[in-house]
Amino acid sequence: MDPEKKLNRYNRIYTQLSELVKRTDNKIARMATISAILYHKMDEFSWAGFYLLQNNELIVGPYQGPVACQILEKDRGVCWKGINDQKNIIVPDVRKFPGHIACDPRSRSEIVIPVRNNKKEIIGVLDIDCNKPDNFDETDASQLEKIISLIFSS
Repeated sequence: MDPEKKLNRYNRIYTQLSELVKRTDNKIARMATISAILYHKMDEFSWAGFYLLQNNELIVGPYQGPVACQILEKDRGVCWKGINDQKNIIVPDVRKFPGHIACDPRSRSEIVIPVRNNKKEIIGVLDIDCNKPDNFDETDASQLEKIISLIFSS
């Protein structure tokens, strides 16, 4: 997608989500809404959702797309790399990522954004897949960070 068009779409999504999340302070409901909007408004996204830390495991949370892995093997895959490195992870080609967990074999690129609560503790990740390689860049990372900040907004 053209960089300017992508940024404009993210800005529209952020505006829409800002209004929608005001309706509840329930974090799971907010995650579900974010997943749905991202999945349906970003044509390239083949899966959009959250994995949440629970008892030292990453368990699937609200998402949109094909059936997901319910639990991600500890310290393996892109989501755990995001947790362990405590930073955004952009993978241009998941087939070249050591230890990639292929919940959907059609997935070719992936971005993971750690989700932090108001205490700045990582509670999970936003995980987005695309069926074409090299789909994600720093614009996606910065805009998705901004969007997930809405989970814990007042």
